[in-house]
Amino acid sequence: MTTALARRLGAACLTAACLLGSAAAQTPQALKIIVPYPAGGTADILPRVVAEKLRAQFPAGVLIDNRTGAGGNIGAEAVFRAEPDGNTLLASPPGPIAINHHLYRKMAFDPSKWEPVTVLATVPNVLVVNPRLPVKNVQEFIAYAKANPGKVTYGSQGNGTTSHLTASLFMQLTGTEMVHVPYKGTAPALVDLVGGQIDVFFDNISSSLPFHQAGKLRILGVADKQRSAALPEVPTFAEQGLPSMNAVTWFAVVAPPGTPAAKVAALQKSFAGALTQPEVQQKFAEQGAEPRGWDPARTGQFIRAESAKWDRVIRSANVRLD
Repeated sequence: MTTALARRLGAACLTAACLLGSAAAQTPQALKIIVPYPAGGTADILPRVVAEKLRAQFPAGVLIDNRTGAGGNIGAEAVFRAEPDGNTLLASPPGPIAINHHLYRKMAFDPSKWEPVTVLATVPNVLVVNPRLPVKNVQEFIAYAKANPGKVTYGSQGNGTTSHLTASLFMQLTGTEMVHVPYKGTAPALVDLVGGQIDVFFDNISSSLPFHQAGKLRILGVADKQRSAALPEVPTFAEQGLPSMNAVTWFAVVAPPGTPAAKVAALQKSFAGALTQPEVQQKFAEQGAEPRGWDPARTGQFIRAESAKWDRVIRSANVRLD
């Protein structure tokens, strides 16, 4: 092979490599949404509903990746350490976004550094009791609990979960004393509540509503600023004399630290657009969820406020997970 030919072949190969590299760089990537909780629950259902509507904007696909464990910290850490290119997001309830760093002494990531994208939805927590309890409203339940200090049992999804902290907030506001019975998730707690093994559960409305409608459980109050559209006949805690009893489960989307603001804004616009679609709103309503779609600034403000609120509850109740 002559020197001139070798040079021409080398130049051709270099050009081909550059073209291939350029094409690879331009190939769109799939949007990966990591959900740090198991499939099937509200935390998993809501992002899947939205993902279906996002696929038209992401030709390479939208993937839901369930990475569970450590109260949501395992999946959250994976997102935290991902490339800040907007292609990997975390969709989660409050735990790994705003609460867990108050519960664990050591964390492998810093929740204060998340780039907030949006809040998908809020779901009000409710006070739900076994019907055998002789109470029909929140004030009657408070009186009953005060008359039976240390005897009323309340279930939770586990230590440090939203249901546990909501019950702690309730006891702090009312001066009541109840016995905590932690479970591994919502389902076993509801089974024992229906069976009468525990007396009360501070659950999100989507899980308890079918049991309330069937007469197997009784929802006494909604811990939100307004009544739930899914349960309009049940008054809020504020309407029943507890204006500070405000506890909602929320589902937010955040990006890794350092994700460009323009990318975050574009992602929020995509999510907000999906949330306006009637099919999405109908499926959210079936979960008792109120679609939000807030912008990054409002989302960040909301997350910080929630973090501060639950930090106060955690400190007062002395809740620790390690």
